[in-house]
Amino acid sequence: MPKIEDNNHTQITDQKHDYSHFVGVKFLNTPRAYFFGTTDNNYALGDKVVVETVRGMELGTIAIEPISIDKYGNGLFLKPILRKATDVDVRLAEINQKDAVYALEICQVESKKLNLDMNLISCEYTLDKSKVIFSYLADDRVDFRELLKVLASRLRTRIELRQIGSRDKAKMIGGLGVCGLPLCCSTFLNEFDGISINRAKNQMLAINIPKLSGQCGKLICCLKYEDDAYTEERKKFPELGSKAFIDKVEYTVTNINILSRVVKIENNEDIKFLPLEDFYKQVGANRVREKRYEKK
Repeated sequence: MPKIEDNNHTQITDQKHDYSHFVGVKFLNTPRAYFFGTTDNNYALGDKVVVETVRGMELGTIAIEPISIDKYGNGLFLKPILRKATDVDVRLAEINQKDAVYALEICQVESKKLNLDMNLISCEYTLDKSKVIFSYLADDRVDFRELLKVLASRLRTRIELRQIGSRDKAKMIGGLGVCGLPLCCSTFLNEFDGISINRAKNQMLAINIPKLSGQCGKLICCLKYEDDAYTEERKKFPELGSKAFIDKVEYTVTNINILSRVVKIENNEDIKFLPLEDFYKQVGANRVREKRYEKK
């Protein structure tokens, strides 16, 4: 899956001297477009092009028409479009896809012979077949030096074995999320932030790991989207465990609902559900004794 990596950062002003336009290019089995630079704005949607990526030469399709380089504000270095693809390029890409299937079978057989604990996911050739890239899943680091020797002798090209995580696998394969939309990782996410269970707790979600997990088996990335908003809103509510007095009767704050803005308070004899504004009117903010101040 071609991508523009962070180690290719450069100043945008430097690129303006090299390119006059940038375009969006999609690749096989990738739903999102990647930007490339060009000095030619004679590209239309659907045109096949040969581009230079961090992996080598790739065949792609124009998905976003040329835009003036002055409007490029991504901050990532732009690799170039080399040329419009010819019929020979398209045919070569089709042959490479078939050869990649055969190469993947060879790698699977040889890795089993060497008892390597790795789950091969995909195999891709660069357009000029100067390199073949295998992607695999593994729990631990794999010593594949012997496998490299075997593959190099049989495939006679440069070999790259790339270990990926379960999130990367979901990004490559794609699918639908619980919302019914295509996975965020396969459409617009460039990096994966660490998602901890504390985000679910902060949003007061039921800690049901299967329901909070995505296709990758990890906690769903969308837990982070509204987390900052929940953090800010919770500051307006009393802390769980706080003590409050209504008509000289002590209650404990046992639950809050940020969306409906309701506070639940209770004691051994009574339970009340109060709108946040009514809670502070009846209790008075200065009369709420926070639980954190009671800790020794």
